[in-house]
Amino acid sequence: MSTTGWVLLCAFSTLLGFLLPRPRRRHPDRPGGPTDEATFLTLHIAAMAAPSLRAGLTRDSARKAVRHLRALLGTSAIAVTDSGGLLAWDGVAGCHRDHAPEHARAVLASARPRTVAGDELACDTPGCAIGGGVVVPLTVDGRVVGALAAYDTVVSAALVRTVTEVGRWVSGQLEMAEVDSSRRRTMAAEMRVLRAQMSPHFVYNALTTIASFVRTDPDRARELLVEFADFNRYALRRARDFATLAEEVHCVDRYLLLERARFGDRLRVTLRVAPEVLSLPVPFLCLQPLVENAVKRGVAAVGRRGEVRVVVSDAGPEAHISVEDDGLAVPSERTRPLLDGGPPHEDEEGGIGLAGVDVRFRQIYGEDYGLVVESAPNAGTTVRLRVPKLPRQ
Repeated sequence: MSTTGWVLLCAFSTLLGFLLPRPRRRHPDRPGGPTDEATFLTLHIAAMAAPSLRAGLTRDSARKAVRHLRALLGTSAIAVTDSGGLLAWDGVAGCHRDHAPEHARAVLASARPRTVAGDELACDTPGCAIGGGVVVPLTVDGRVVGALAAYDTVVSAALVRTVTEVGRWVSGQLEMAEVDSSRRRTMAAEMRVLRAQMSPHFVYNALTTIASFVRTDPDRARELLVEFADFNRYALRRARDFATLAEEVHCVDRYLLLERARFGDRLRVTLRVAPEVLSLPVPFLCLQPLVENAVKRGVAAVGRRGEVRVVVSDAGPEAHISVEDDGLAVPSERTRPLLDGGPPHEDEEGGIGLAGVDVRFRQIYGEDYGLVVESAPNAGTTVRLRVPKLPRQ
């Protein structure tokens, strides 16, 4: 189990121990009761606060989560701060709101919880019943990013422990937000690398092909130029995490049209797609790199006629994608380096985009959903891919 998982488990275990009433003996056939209701309420409140915290520690996320955190703690007031000052406050009005950043300053510096005594509050608000507070750090990957302060009439040992555990749970949510953000940045960087790999080779060859038709067949040149623009409009648009399989197939169709204009009769193409899976969401720009690799390996690298076969089939809970060519085989000792993004062999052009697609599928769907490369002498190469139909998280 990951560190974050242990943090969440320990936090909830301890928190439930403090917040829930002592279990009462009851008849075994009588379901429900005070303990069950309190457990449900605690978990429900935590679930309400979690989505906001998973966006990271910002003024907006703190404002959305603070009332749920106060309900979780049951205190008179609660504050969330960062190094810049107060992010959100919920509870009784009073001067404590203005003093919360000052109370948090020592916690931000030391990364240790502290209590706020009554003489530190100095509240002049008539009828104020707040007698003290507990301030705990909020951390992400060992860094203190903010503080959680809870104020109540009495600061007991139980309150200190409860606020500490809630602070750990909040930190766990913020850490998962950081992981999510890091994953998105990684995927965006991989997409930029994928485009950088694809564009120089393909753009040069496509424009050269179009130029060759300008004098001999202007109408054909105009048609290819429109197809080239259509392809690039899709491939170079603002990146999205997902596209439909229909969009990916359309992109591949535009790509193959341009490549057939370049290679002529040397390139034979078979494209079979089950209509049932056309609406399936897939990672953006996942199919074209596989087809480009097959064209390079099956035709460009061998200098003879070659065939590329793209088959997308419906396999019940999954869609199965295979991209085959009858060109150069990939030796078994080079299959893994090909997917690891290693440099191609001196007699190969291949490897364009395969590593990027493999990594993205494993990140999104799990380790069982990476690329499978099958190759044999005189039999070409087949790249297989499975796409689950489960709803995306």
